[in-house]
Amino acid sequence: MPDKAREVFADGTSQDIARSWVPEVPVALEFNGLAYAVMMATPTDLEDFVRGFALTEGLAQGVAEIGTIAIAETDKGIVARAQLSGLGVEQLTERVRTRVAESSCGLCGIENLEAVGKPLPKVPAHQEASSDAIFAAVGAMRDKQALGRATGAAHGAGFADLSGKIVEVREDVGRHNAIDKLIGALAASGRDIAAGMVISTARCSYEIVEKVVKAGGTRLVTVSLPTSMAVDRAREAGLSLACLARNDSFLRI
Repeated sequence: MPDKAREVFADGTSQDIARSWVPEVPVALEFNGLAYAVMMATPTDLEDFVRGFALTEGLAQGVAEIGTIAIAETDKGIVARAQLSGLGVEQLTERVRTRVAESSCGLCGIENLEAVGKPLPKVPAHQEASSDAIFAAVGAMRDKQALGRATGAAHGAGFADLSGKIVEVREDVGRHNAIDKLIGALAASGRDIAAGMVISTARCSYEIVEKVVKAGGTRLVTVSLPTSMAVDRAREAGLSLACLARNDSFLRI
C-alpha cells in the first residue's frame, strides 16, 4: 500500500505524492535448531533465500542436503528454519560455536582476515556470453523487476540463458540477499547455473563474485563497476565478468 510523502523542489514549491517503500524486516536464519544469523531482508521468496544462503555459506553442498524449510512470522520479525544434512553440518556447528562467519553483508571480526584469502574453486570451462546476449539480458531486466519499479530501492538478481532471455528474477533490499534468493530458486528448479549468466543490478563487490562462484556459476554481468577485490577474485576463479553493463556498452574483465 503506497504511503504519503511530500516532494520538495529547489524553487521552494512542494507537493504531496504517493510513495511505496521497499519492505525490510529482520529475518532470523536457524539451521538444525541453531541460530546462525539475522539478516535484514525483503520478506519475499524466503524459502529461496534460505536455500541460497545455505549453499553460498557452504552449509550445504547441494539442494538435496537442505530439508524442510519453515517460515514463521513473529511480532519482531521472521524466523526461517531449515534442516540440513551432509558435511556442512559440522561446519555449521563450528561456526555457531565460535561465532566466526563469512558474513553475507561483510566481514565479522578480525578472525575473518584469513578467511578472505581462501582460494575459490575454479569455475567449469565455458565460453563467454556474446555481446548480443548481454545487451539483451540487461535490457530485459528492468521489466522483470516489479519491486524495483515500484520503489526504486530494490536490488535485482536475474538468470539469463545464452540467448539473453531472462528466465528467473529475484529482488531484495540487500544485494547479497537477491543473489542468494536467485541461487536458491535455481537450485530448487534444478536449473544449471553454469549454463547461463547471472545478472546483478548492484555494485559488484567481492561477495557477489564469491556467491556466484560457490554456486557453480560461470558468468556474471553487473550494471555497476566491480571493486578491485571482486576483479581479483573473479580472475582467480576464472569467472567471466562483464560490468558497467548498459544498453550500448559494457566492460569485459
